[in-house]
Amino acid sequence: MDTPQIVWLRRDLRLADQPALNAAAQAGPVVPVYVLDDEATGIHAYGGASRWWLHHSLTALAADLARRGSRLVLRRGDAAEQLAELSQELGGAPVHAIRHYEPWWRKAQGALAKKVDLQLYDGNYLLPPGAVTTGSGSPYKIYTPFSKAVLEQFPPRDVVTEPETLSAPDSWPDSDDLADWNLLPTKPDWAGGLRDFWHVGEAAAHDRLEEWEDHVSDYDEARNLPSRDGSSRLSPHLHFGEISPVQVWHALKGRRGQGWATYEKELIWRDYAQNAICQFPAYATQSYRDQFGAMAWRDPDRDEAAARDLEAWQQGRTGSPIVDAGMRQLWQTGWMHNRVRMITASFLIKHLLIDWRHGEQWFWDTLVDADYASNAVNWQWTAGTGVDSNMFVRIMAPLSQSEKFAAAGYIREYVPELAHLAHGAVHDPDEHGCRPADYPAKIIAHREARERALSAYHAMKGE
Repeated sequence: MDTPQIVWLRRDLRLADQPALNAAAQAGPVVPVYVLDDEATGIHAYGGASRWWLHHSLTALAADLARRGSRLVLRRGDAAEQLAELSQELGGAPVHAIRHYEPWWRKAQGALAKKVDLQLYDGNYLLPPGAVTTGSGSPYKIYTPFSKAVLEQFPPRDVVTEPETLSAPDSWPDSDDLADWNLLPTKPDWAGGLRDFWHVGEAAAHDRLEEWEDHVSDYDEARNLPSRDGSSRLSPHLHFGEISPVQVWHALKGRRGQGWATYEKELIWRDYAQNAICQFPAYATQSYRDQFGAMAWRDPDRDEAAARDLEAWQQGRTGSPIVDAGMRQLWQTGWMHNRVRMITASFLIKHLLIDWRHGEQWFWDTLVDADYASNAVNWQWTAGTGVDSNMFVRIMAPLSQSEKFAAAGYIREYVPELAHLAHGAVHDPDEHGCRPADYPAKIIAHREARERALSAYHAMKGE
């Protein structure tokens, strides 16, 4: 009798272009397993929005497997221990898995490899992290040369086809009931906006890609216009591995024009973020540039005014309409337009002078596409603290950004108190003297915030 083959699933919740699943299916009966391990991840256990997505993604995957005569086995606890026990239950079954690079998964992979026959495959990125190096063989730290080197190595690998059949073991191991994991919010159920905004699962990911193919040519311009919603909205599907970047690349590779070229670089940025955390595993909790340890951040844990400002930012009550629209879209849908992500992040760090790590944690809890590498790299880029980052002294002006990128419609959608204002006034009702009584005044003006941020920056540098 063939030995069962365990497939350890994490952020690769798909059947097609799944190298671990494909290899297991060729070797014997397949036992797909997902282990919910909240302890190993520490403060980066899945946040509320990600847990909502995970529930529905696992539900969709289980249904896809059932249609093929298979099942999804659910376990909870230490991943290495759970998989080792399961391997023993199944007579020493090998474990197949796609490599993951978050520090807790690298540790778990190392621990599991000491207990079972662990077979790892590359499959979540355009090119395997570590495959692109400088002439001296060192990993790249800066995005632009990294991106050029990636393009020189293209095309990426071919898409791995879905297994034609999935053989089942003679008997299935015990499985948790997904409902018992309590991944969905109930008291209160705040996920109505997420349900309205998203369809989850592998089929939904491919539906979204098919829709996006008709719009990618406009991406270079439309990605900066919140009111046009010119983003692909594939990010949560990519994060949970319902679709792979290789599948996206091959679907779009024949496109011409700047739109596809720009979007391709966004996919490469995702690879770059993984390479960053391979070099700097604590990137989500430690600034790369040590000098920022001396920055006089306002600490919400000790300063009541800073705590109020942080809460106003989280709730979308800062009095800066473009910032508030973004933060409310985030809470309502679990997602935020990419241009507005930069504006809201810059506002927290530079206008409110609050450490970027408070923002990283809030986004981690509220984004359905919260990714350890990308979230950290993007926050450190905005803060000026990263290995490759924007300069701290470049401070976005919310009003200028809002007007430049025609965000009036976006503001009206997510800040309904301002929906009746004229096109110009909606960007800055305080300035036009028409702020509604139910909308807050600005918690800080741009000029005042800029001067405070620059003063703190120069003091940090001893200037």
